[in-house]
Amino acid sequence: MITLSAEEFRGGLPNGGRLIGLDLGTKTIGTALCDAGWSFASPATLIKRRKFTQDKLALSELMVAQQVTGIVLGLPLNLDGTESPRSQSTRAFARNIADLAPILLWDERWSTVAVERVMIEQDMSRAKRAERIDNLAAAHILQAAIDALVRE
Repeated sequence: MITLSAEEFRGGLPNGGRLIGLDLGTKTIGTALCDAGWSFASPATLIKRRKFTQDKLALSELMVAQQVTGIVLGLPLNLDGTESPRSQSTRAFARNIADLAPILLWDERWSTVAVERVMIEQDMSRAKRAERIDNLAAAHILQAAIDALVRE
């Protein structure tokens, strides 16, 4: 199942469980995990992108090790809400990993900006920001999704 609806996604996970958030980039995949009660999200492992089969294997191994039951994948939309080539690429990635778990596509328009703003406020160096931004963006995406999942 691949959906844009938090309600439909929640219905596809009748027993809840841990979720993984993904911020899909061209060079890395930022990951974040939440607890089984869907209370809080925290950054996890950064996956360096290689061939798709290797990316999927690394993601699958992380999901099995962390007992993940669902995936929240950031969907990069244009500011006006329309889709772009990156959105289409993200949807293709979702179709190719759909056998791992149900997938919720979540609007990520402001996630990187929000996370970068926090890191600048914390006076983090550019090198550290570049190293951590994808995982923190994944955590931001996942937290927004789980907030919506428990609210509805």
